[in-house]
Order: sequence, then C-alpha cells, then structure tokens
Amino acid sequence: MKRHPFTVDLLHEMHRAAGQKTIDQVMRILSEHEDQREAVKQRLVVSKEIAENRFDITQLDHTRIFHLDQIRKICIDHRLRFLNSSYFKDGIPAEALNKIQQLERTHQTEISGFKIAAPSKAFALKNINDPLLFVPVSNGYYYLVHQWGKELSVWRKWLCWPVRNIGNFLVSCIVISIVFTMLIPSGELDRRVPMAKIIVFLFAFKSFFAAFLYSFYILGKRFSSNSWESPYFNS
Repeated sequence: MKRHPFTVDLLHEMHRAAGQKTIDQVMRILSEHEDQREAVKQRLVVSKEIAENRFDITQLDHTRIFHLDQIRKICIDHRLRFLNSSYFKDGIPAEALNKIQQLERTHQTEISGFKIAAPSKAFALKNINDPLLFVPVSNGYYYLVHQWGKELSVWRKWLCWPVRNIGNFLVSCIVISIVFTMLIPSGELDRRVPMAKIIVFLFAFKSFFAAFLYSFYILGKRFSSNSWESPYFNS
C-alpha cells in the first residue's frame, strides 16, 4: 500500500519507542550497577570490624567457609597478615567486586567487614603474592570471596618456618649449630680438649642464637604467631 508523504507509520513508531525504552532501561540498569559497584569499593576502603554478615548459609559454598583458627594457621605458616581491607594497597580486582555484588544479590544483604590475607608488603601498614578476600559469616567463621594474584612459592612455608614462633627459632639455631660443629675438623682438638665437640656446639649455639635474635628484633620484626593480625609495619 502506497503511503502518503504526510502520514506516520504507527507500527514503526511503536517499535522505535520500544527500542528507545529498552535502551533507557539498559542504561538505568548499568547506572545502578555502577552505583552499587562504587558503594562496594567504598566499603572495602573503609572496612571496619564486624561480627557477622546476614547470609543464607544454605546458599553459600561450604568449601569456601573457614574458621579463624584455620586462617590463623595458614597466615603463621606462610607469614601472611590477616587485616581489614582498608589497609590493602594493591587494589581489588574487578572479578572480586563482581563476586561481592553477586553475593549481595543472592543473599539480599549489604556485605561489610572485609578482611584480606596477604604478605605484609601488599598492605599499607601503619608506622612501625597471593591475596585472599574474606568476609565474616558468624561465630568466628569467614567466607572466602575471591583469591587473585600469583600463587605463593612452595618454598615460602619452609623459609618462614624458623620465624613462626620462638620454639621454631630455637630448633633452627640448634640445627645450624650442629651442622657448624660437624664441619669443624676435630682430630687434634679432640685429643687436646675433653668434650671439644660439645664445647664448640654450645659456643656456636649461643653465638648463632644471640646474633640471629638480635638481628631479628633490631629490624623491628616479630614472630608470625604474634604478627599475623598486626597492622603495624615493625611486627
């Protein structure tokens, strides 16, 4: 059918109006999504201690729920810090923000109390490589929201073993002293000095223990069992 030049195709106009409405809806959804994202970022920056978040436990992945004692052990073993996300200086990846928003939509709640387990260099600590983002569930349990970055070296756990606590430090000094004593030639010394090996071992142990402990504390360091939740640099 031939159209008059001054007529209007109502069907075309309706489709165009519907298309514009769809675009407006999409833009509104994107705007709301971005506002929610900024709100999440703000809560990460000013994160404070809270006891729990209101989650529907039945909808959480139970393989990602950990007790504080489990987190504490991992932090001590690998010499990590477990601090509020407000101290974290390396930036939160977009994928983590997406997971937080997804959790909030699923559980119809606003999540806060974010904490991160990571090496101390990843935090902007107060004056004195593999982050894990947690949020509190309840009763000392935390939910692992996201993990990013490179995996920790398999050697880190063993390299940090001597500084987990004073007991490990003592054992390490004993082992080093034994190795040092074994490396010293003892033929002539044993003939001249009774119990020479024991004397050398005790001297070596005292020297290594004092030197290492002094160096450790002069650098402002503390054992992992005492520093894993400390926001201070010299700990």
